[in-house]
Amino acid sequence: MKESSVSRKEKILQTALALFAQKGYADTSTKEISLQAGVSEALIFKHFGNKDALLVHLIKSGYRRVLQHHRGMMTYKSAKDFLRNMIFLPSKLVAEEPMFWKLQERLSHVPFSKQQHEQFMKPVQPIILKAFIELGYAEPELETQYLLLIINMLWKREACGDIDNPLDIAILLEQKYQLL
Repeated sequence: MKESSVSRKEKILQTALALFAQKGYADTSTKEISLQAGVSEALIFKHFGNKDALLVHLIKSGYRRVLQHHRGMMTYKSAKDFLRNMIFLPSKLVAEEPMFWKLQERLSHVPFSKQQHEQFMKPVQPIILKAFIELGYAEPELETQYLLLIINMLWKREACGDIDNPLDIAILLEQKYQLL
């Protein structure tokens, strides 16, 4: 019995993620999620309480997966390796979980979602700064701010499908910072 309950819960999560990412959170009802997931609406409420809690679960679990999967990329081995990893991270993240990142882009103005993303990125800023200092950049604070803006723009544009050549841009950044 527990086995099918877990798979139905997962089905709810996958369906909600896809619908929220495609149609938007406000334009997706729990009724629609239940119909597409092939479960009762009551089961959604049993597992998550309400639509807001379902969204919170999707966002928190999404960032948990990203952190678990990319822990090695966040490790500082050398300044150049770390910067290279950060430059290519947006493409890797979006390629692995396009619906999650599309949802995050749609919700980037929503306080909870924005706060989760800032919490995810917060530890990266001082490490990027350390890398630019180590590499002898004249204005490491500005370089850090610039690179973080570019990274933020890249994942958002890629998540929406608004960018044709994200890897070319990453390679250009890699060349700009002489990371090859």
